[in-house]
Amino acid sequence: MLLPQVLPSLVVGVAASLMFLGIEYVSEEFQVVLWEDLPDALGIGRYSSLWMISMLTATGIAVGLVVWKVPGHSGPDPASEGLGGAPLAPTLVPSLLLATALGLAGGVSLGPENPIIAANIALVYWIGHRLQPSLPGAAWVALASAATIGALFGTPVAAALVLSEALASQQPGRGSLWDRIFAPLVAAGAGALTTQLLAEPSFDIGLPPLTDPGWTDLLAALVIAPAGAVFGLFACYLFPYVHRAFQRLRHPMVMLPLGGLVLGLLGALGGQLTLFKGLEETKELAASVGSWSSGELAKLAVVKLLALLVAASCGFRGGRIFPAVFIGSAFGLLAQALVPEVQPAVAVSSAVLGVLLATTRQGWISLFTGAALAASTPVIALLCVASLPAWLIVTGRPQLELDHEGKSLH
Repeated sequence: MLLPQVLPSLVVGVAASLMFLGIEYVSEEFQVVLWEDLPDALGIGRYSSLWMISMLTATGIAVGLVVWKVPGHSGPDPASEGLGGAPLAPTLVPSLLLATALGLAGGVSLGPENPIIAANIALVYWIGHRLQPSLPGAAWVALASAATIGALFGTPVAAALVLSEALASQQPGRGSLWDRIFAPLVAAGAGALTTQLLAEPSFDIGLPPLTDPGWTDLLAALVIAPAGAVFGLFACYLFPYVHRAFQRLRHPMVMLPLGGLVLGLLGALGGQLTLFKGLEETKELAASVGSWSSGELAKLAVVKLLALLVAASCGFRGGRIFPAVFIGSAFGLLAQALVPEVQPAVAVSSAVLGVLLATTRQGWISLFTGAALAASTPVIALLCVASLPAWLIVTGRPQLELDHEGKSLH
C-alpha cells in the first residue's frame, strides 16, 4: 500500500523544491537589479534613506497593480491565510507568485513560505487529482505541504514535526502515525535533498557553539524565551487594528503603495538589515556579536517587528517565519548585550523560540528553528524546557493570523 506512493511523492518533492528555488532565484536576481545596479546607475546610495523609501513605495505600487489588475488578484487576503490550508484555484497561482517575487525583491519584510506552500498545494492538488483521482485530495495537500516545508528548511525533519502536530488532532483508527506520514516524509526528503544539492542552504548563523550548558544557561533560556514570546505577542495584539486601518482604504492601489511607503520609512529608520525576508540579514547580524549596542539591537528588533506587522496587514504576499527569526535574533542579542554573561547561542535560540511561538503557534517549527540557528545539540534540551513557560504565555492569546472577518484567531 505504501510503496506505490513513493514515486508521486518523489516527483512532488522535487517539483516543490524547484518551485521554491525558482522564485528565490528570480527574486534575488531582481533584488540585485533594484538595490545595486539601478542605484549605482543613478548615482544614488544603495541603501540611502531616499532609495529605501522610494523603492519600497514603488514595490507597494507594483504589488498593488498585480493585486488589482492581474487575473487571480494574488489570492485571498494574506492576513487570513496561515501556513497551508485548503487548495486555491490554480488560476490564482501566477498572480500570487508574481506578487510574492516582487515583494521579496523589493525589500518587504516577509518570507516566501506561505505563498510558496499555497502555490504548490494548488498545483499539486489540481494535477494530482486528475492523474490519480483515487488518491484523496487531502493526501495531495499533505504531500505538497511537506515537500515545500522540507525544501524551505533544507531538511525533512521540520515537515515531519509539523505533520505530527496536524495528524495528532485527527481521529484515530487510520493506521499508525508513521503510516500516515510515510508518503509526505518521502516528499519532504526529496524536497530537502533537491534544495541542498542545488543551493546548499544553512540555518547556521555562525554563533559560538554551546558545548557545556549549565544552570545559568537554563535560567537564561527560561527568562529569554518567555520574554521573546511577550515581545512577539505585541504584533499579534496590534495585527487586527493595523489590518483594519489598511482595509478601510479599500483599494489595493492605495493600501499597498501606502504600506510600501511606511515600510520605506521604517527601513530608513532601522537600516538595510531590517529589509527583505531576514535570513541573510540574521547571519550578518550574528557575524558581529558584541559590536552592536543594546540601543541599536532594540531598534532593529522593534523596527523589524513593525515592518512585519505593516507588511502582513497591507496586503503584501509572504510568510512570517523568516522575519520572525530576525526579530528573535535581534531580541536575543539585545538580551546578551544587557547581560554579557549569557552565551549568544542560548540568547538567540531562546528568543527565536519565543518569538516564533507567539507569531506562528507552531511548537515543533519553533523548537527546530531555534536549535538549527545555534547549530548545537546541547541547546535542544534547554529549548525544550524553555518552551513550556513560553507556550503558557502564548496559548489562547491572539495569533498573527485573522479570520475572514478580520478578527484575531486564538
